[in-house]
Amino acid sequence: MTDATQDKRAAAEHEEWKAKGVALRAFFHIAGTHVFAGFIMMLFHLGEHARK
Repeated sequence: MTDATQDKRAAAEHEEWKAKGVALRAFFHIAGTHVFAGFIMMLFHLGEHARK
């Protein structure tokens, strides 16, 4: 294998690793947003049904 081929393979592996990182980060941001929204909805629900 030549150095150019090894460099291309290393660059491709690095890009694949970066893409996985972006996908993982996006998943956690989306999941976190849903958890936060659910918490806020729960607060509204509990406040609506609270004894006054």
